[in-house]
Amino acid sequence: MRNPLPLWSTISRRKSFVLAAALTVGLSGGLAHAEEEGEATEAAGDETIKVGVLHSLSGTMAISETTLKDTMLMLIEQQNEKGGLLGKQLEPVVVDPASDWPLFAEKARELLDQEKVAAVFGCWTSVSRKSVLPVFEELNGLLFYPVQYEGEESSRNVFYTGAAPNQQAIPAVDYLKDELGVERWVLAGTDYVYPRTTNKILEAYLKQNGVADEDIMINYTPFGHSDWQSIVADIKQFGSEGKKTAVVSTINGDANVPFYKELGNQGISAEDIPVVAFSVGEEELSGIDTKPLVGHLAAWNYFMSVPTDENDAFIETWHTFIEDEDRVTNDPMEAHKIGFDLWVKAVEKAGSTDPDAVIDAIVGLETKNLTGGTAKMLPNHHITKPVLIGEIQEDGQFAVVWQTDEEVPGDAWSDYLEGSKDLKGDWTDPVNCGNYNTKTEECLGAEAAE
Repeated sequence: MRNPLPLWSTISRRKSFVLAAALTVGLSGGLAHAEEEGEATEAAGDETIKVGVLHSLSGTMAISETTLKDTMLMLIEQQNEKGGLLGKQLEPVVVDPASDWPLFAEKARELLDQEKVAAVFGCWTSVSRKSVLPVFEELNGLLFYPVQYEGEESSRNVFYTGAAPNQQAIPAVDYLKDELGVERWVLAGTDYVYPRTTNKILEAYLKQNGVADEDIMINYTPFGHSDWQSIVADIKQFGSEGKKTAVVSTINGDANVPFYKELGNQGISAEDIPVVAFSVGEEELSGIDTKPLVGHLAAWNYFMSVPTDENDAFIETWHTFIEDEDRVTNDPMEAHKIGFDLWVKAVEKAGSTDPDAVIDAIVGLETKNLTGGTAKMLPNHHITKPVLIGEIQEDGQFAVVWQTDEEVPGDAWSDYLEGSKDLKGDWTDPVNCGNYNTKTEECLGAEAAE
């Protein structure tokens, strides 16, 4: 795990923001004659648009989230080099919630209430997102959330630029079933809301497609779980009963390393029991021995290996910014880029960073994704995304073995759960509801949606 750089040591390498800030101070007569240093700082803040970055820079999730902090600093620098936004430079405000879910809520409140940021880009796990959600709704802030998640949510104050289950989990199961002939299913996940809800949806989907109870095995382990010997032995036994078996993995973080290693230790190859992962990407593979993982699969909406002009340019910009040619790109980084691009376009369209104005302006806006095609913000605050299945290679990259023909619109509510299939999110007039029941034509409201 890399030690994240402090905010200002990172920014100090970047000339554009520093020069802009210096010009702001030099040109503001009020600052030059301010009697109190606090007044000067406040006046300087008026000349910039603050952007919150809410990612863990320490703790168990830092291995994934530190890169997203760096991505946001890069995107902000790029925008400042273009002249900023609404005639002002963007100022990143980085906080470290330290992989502590209650601390996420505290830091979100700090960004919105004290720092007065115009928007926040952050969170990784669903438990962190759900921890901050009440804060954003109370204070009417904007959160751009860049990671695949379990669905069953549509908030007016959140823009979900990662995949919903119909943009990752369901297509991955279809690929295993239709292309590889899988008949038995191991649903293995880390024990928190995203894996449990995703597996609830997948279990319902499989059963609706004729899979029997005895052909579904479900297992959960805590964050950081390291002793996989007995669990992998159970998986091996489950897969030895004459039906093609696969593991659908929502295992998160560093627990993946001993999991795949134990598969190799017990002689389970990708040909025997393939694993398709939803939380293993280029960043997680970087710097570890990939031999036990070769041939296994991952489902994402972006892979670094996809050869498009937009992706090549993004990778080149990233390597220049981070000053390291070996640093990889990954799916949540692309999701942050898409979210940032759409936020910038919405602010420009609205002529304001006011949250209500941005919410009204952003639906229907489009930007290019990095693998070809278009990301469009939908009324439910999800976006359109392609779905790709990649096979892990020895170099830690993915070879794309399957993808959708066109972008898939994100569905906030699952079609396969009894309490959700009649719901839709639509934050445009006249509905303006995140959980609108299409049968009763009623908005359930936040409490009924729980």
